[in-house]
Amino acid sequence: MIDSHTIDRIMDAANIVDVVSEFVTLKKSGMNYKGLCPFHDDRTPSFSVSPSRGIYKCFSCGKAGNAANFIMEHEQMTYPEALKWLARKYNIEVEERELTPEEKKQESERESILIVNEWAAGYFTDILRDDPDGQAIGMAYFHSRGFRDDIINKFRLGFATSRRDAMLSMARKKGYDDNYLVASGLCVRRDDGSLYDRFAGRVIFPWIGVSGKVTAFGGRLLDSRTKGVAQKYVNSPDSVVYHKDHELYGIYQAKKAISKEDCVYMVEGYTDVVSMHQCGIENVVANSGTALSVYQIRLLHRFTQNVVLLYDGDEAGIHAALRGTDMMLAEGMNIKVLLLPDGEDPDSFARKHTAEDFRQYIVSHQTDFIEFKTQVMLKGVTDPVKRSEAISSIVKSISQVKDTITRATYIKDCAMRIGIAERTLIEQMNKFIRSDREEKVRQQEREEARKERQGGVVQQIGPPPQSQMTRQLEEFIVQMVVRHGAETPFHDVEGADGEKFDLSVAEFIYYDLTADDIRLENAVCQNIVDEAVALVQEGKTNLLEHFTKHPDPEVSNMASKLGEDDYKLSESLKLKLEEERLRAQVEHILLDYRMNMVLIRGDALRKKMLVATTDEERKEVMEETKRLQDMRSEIAKRTGKSIIT
Repeated sequence: MIDSHTIDRIMDAANIVDVVSEFVTLKKSGMNYKGLCPFHDDRTPSFSVSPSRGIYKCFSCGKAGNAANFIMEHEQMTYPEALKWLARKYNIEVEERELTPEEKKQESERESILIVNEWAAGYFTDILRDDPDGQAIGMAYFHSRGFRDDIINKFRLGFATSRRDAMLSMARKKGYDDNYLVASGLCVRRDDGSLYDRFAGRVIFPWIGVSGKVTAFGGRLLDSRTKGVAQKYVNSPDSVVYHKDHELYGIYQAKKAISKEDCVYMVEGYTDVVSMHQCGIENVVANSGTALSVYQIRLLHRFTQNVVLLYDGDEAGIHAALRGTDMMLAEGMNIKVLLLPDGEDPDSFARKHTAEDFRQYIVSHQTDFIEFKTQVMLKGVTDPVKRSEAISSIVKSISQVKDTITRATYIKDCAMRIGIAERTLIEQMNKFIRSDREEKVRQQEREEARKERQGGVVQQIGPPPQSQMTRQLEEFIVQMVVRHGAETPFHDVEGADGEKFDLSVAEFIYYDLTADDIRLENAVCQNIVDEAVALVQEGKTNLLEHFTKHPDPEVSNMASKLGEDDYKLSESLKLKLEEERLRAQVEHILLDYRMNMVLIRGDALRKKMLVATTDEERKEVMEETKRLQDMRSEIAKRTGKSIIT
């Protein structure tokens, strides 16, 4: 447990803009900041961060919360884990007791693998620095590549000795479970059940995720075994913490530079990334020789939409530059390509040039992707069929571009380059666009059919079900409490003994509901109302700040979500609710809530009537139905609504 005083220190220190900027590129927008939401496929900035309130909200998917909520949601952490993350960031000491062996066993598989990976990264680093073989073989290799010690430390590079059970033995001594060593990919299980080290005899490149956690490893052979060996590199297999098509090597070390430069250089290998950092170019990541996936593209898109593909100038480099690019265009990325001179790769080129020279070379030689693809695919092609296929591929790439003006410009330029009428290319492009849209519709239909087969819920057309309406109304009630709970628009409210009181919004809502013995179905909502009344009676006025910094993450998350305005108005247009309007809104919401309860009860009575077997049961249902109808009429009269039966 973390004590409340420490939680307060952490939440007071946490700067929401600073925290979110670790994962999302934010741009100033008035008093707030905006960016692409990391919680859904956001193409236009709908994610708002309010430094004054210390909260974030996406106006598209609805995700909202404070700094701790963001870390919980983004990193899939528990509340204590998120607080510890923030504490580390702001150098706040959190006292923790050592977990018992039983508690360690109960740790989730994900957390256990991350713990094992973190230990292994330290183990490989220690071997590199302190072991004789680590110094003579591993460190010698890195130094031969020109890597400085500070760069070796920055990327947490390491070494594994050639003994096949060296790491395994040490891990067991430290108390790590064999199952997690296998699940993480650090060890491999033989047919007879015994284990051996996957990375024995290799230099180690840890994969560090965007949040700074070690998710996997890559290992490279160094000695004569590499001669004639196709697989010099071995990578960790997929696990619950690592999926190769989700990760990018170097993203953790590059993310701030990518945001600052508003551009990312994409290379193929580990050493390309490391050498470019040493050269002084830090906005670089590697996809390790595979086609980019939509997950990797969206990860990059959170920091920038500008990508430069930086590959060798040989045939393999050209092929790499053409892989996965249509998907990048479809995700709204701006792509340029730079093929380095023959015999050079980003690693060797970076070692020969300064950062300024390298950047200047990139600016002078990079090519727009569509232009690059046109040059590559049509160069020396005279066969009509092959030429037609190449042109079709180019037009398909253009069809993936989202911006219509950019698309039109590409088509015009392409028509001039290849000598085909612009209209012909437009017709072909439109076929691709229609085909893509139809395929998306078919995919959606297949998904809905699959959900129906599995008993899932298909999106409903029409008014929301009553349970959803209850949730919405309870959130409206809490919204009034969080935003206006301490305001006092209710005057001379008569109590049971005839005495008159002035009541705040929170007090009026609480007393109005409890008078009829009504409690909100959502326990979090009810807890906020209960606590708000106590706070107001203690003289607290800023309920929004209190609840958004609440130690209960469910409370703070809901308060953050409901405390943020749905529509942004300029300061000159923002009007504080007059007492009369505020009072009317609160009364109206409470009446709507009662009406909803009446409707739910009415549905239950209709079902009860269908199964009633005696005259007495039917009479009882009819009498209660009559009482409900009277209540409906009274509520309708007070709200000015007509009832449709």
